[in-house]
Parts: sequence; structure tokens; C-alpha cells
Amino acid sequence: MALELYTHRTGDGPPLVVLHGLFGSWENLGTQIRSLAKDYTVYGMDLRNHGRSPHDDFMDYPTMAADVLHTLDTLGLERTHLLGHSMGGKTAMTVALTAPERIDKLVVVDVAPKAYEPGHNEILEAMSTLDVAALKSRSEADAHVKKWVETHAIRAFLLKNLVREDQGFSWKLNLPAIIKNYPAIIDFPPLEGPFTGPALFLKGAHSDYIQAHDRERINTLFPNATAKLIDGTGHWPHSEKPAVFYKLVSDFLADTQADPA
Repeated sequence: MALELYTHRTGDGPPLVVLHGLFGSWENLGTQIRSLAKDYTVYGMDLRNHGRSPHDDFMDYPTMAADVLHTLDTLGLERTHLLGHSMGGKTAMTVALTAPERIDKLVVVDVAPKAYEPGHNEILEAMSTLDVAALKSRSEADAHVKKWVETHAIRAFLLKNLVREDQGFSWKLNLPAIIKNYPAIIDFPPLEGPFTGPALFLKGAHSDYIQAHDRERINTLFPNATAKLIDGTGHWPHSEKPAVFYKLVSDFLADTQADPA
């Protein structure tokens, strides 16, 4: 059953829905949402089992796409622009391919419509072995996660999911469901499409999430796609080069010549 997703709304103008990546929430794209809200009504959605959205034992891309479409219905949005990063990008592509009449323009950030090899085993091990009920402080949690994750920025990103309650700490996300459904999260459904509307694929120059050989599959599913490389960035170009990222997205969304005749 489709879930109604928690949605943060801000700004004024044509609708733009923004979807975050794995372990994230709408707040991870908060800088871009605030910038884009100058020209658009931006709806930052938390995908199922993340942020403030409902938890469920099951998640794959058709299910997450159904959540987005159900939430659009609840919000009274017949059509919208759609931007997604990583897992959110796969969800956005699935929405566009299964319900193309609902999407005006599509922005996909650093992910391709394909299955990936497992790449989060250390993160999942670090999070699943953390005894959150016994935690005394966030620094204690950071010390534990550091055994698996050396990069401070990634640890800080992951530990945003820790919330303090009266009885102590707990995970805001549904970690057991993410672990259980991880094979589906790194997969991609066998969709034929195509989505013929304007699409923009943004790739971090130092990221390997989109390879040259992915171009054929992207062009088959999204024949009106363009691609842009953001120098000096990895898998999070929206936070690593926010001004460049914003200009590329803003110019693409505002370009009436990109609209299909």
C-alpha cells in the first residue's frame, strides 16, 4: 500500500519535488531547496523509512514511486518538476517512466538506471552494531561509527539520523527495513519507458556512479536527456559545489526551449 510521505513545502511558483538519497532526508538538500524556492514551490519529500515519513517492512523503486505519486495526489499536484539524488534519483526515474504524464522536467543527480554492486556494507555494519539504547552522547556514537567510516562528513551525515528521546537515543530511519531491502535499493526495475520529456543528468566528476557505458541505457529510457559534469565533486555535487549545481538546475528548469513541442 502506498504511503503518504512527509513533505516540507516552501517557496512560490511552479511545483518542484525533491527526493533525497539513502540514509538521508529532505534536509540534506536544504540549501538547494532554499535557493530554488525563490522561483518554485518546492516540496522536499522524505522517502519511506527515512526522515519523518512512515516506516514499512518493504521498499523497492516501484513501491517508493507509488508513494511519491500518492503524495502528489494528496497534495493536489497533477504535474510537477522532479529532482532526485542517488536513491531519490532512481525513485524519480521510476516515477517518470511509470507516470510520464505527471512529470514536466526531470533532474537526476549522480545515479544511473541500473543495478549497482553492494557499496554500503561498512556503513550498515557500523549502524547496525551501534547500541543506541545504551548511548550516552553523540560523540560516543561517532567513536563507534569511526571504526568503519573514517570520513568525518559521512559520519556526520549518518548520525543526523540519531534522535534523542526521553529514554535515550534511537534511529529516526527504519534501519532493519533498509538492511532487509538493500538488494532492491541497489537494483533498478526492468522498466521500458520511455520518458520523452526534458531530463537532466548531473554527474560529479570524481564519482563513478555514472559510467560512459551507461549513456546508451539512459538515452533509451530518456531520449530527451542532456548530461552535465560538475568538476571538483563526487557523489554529492549539490553540497560540494552548491552554486554551480543550483545554476545548472535553475537554468534547465527555466529553459522553455527544452519543453517538448
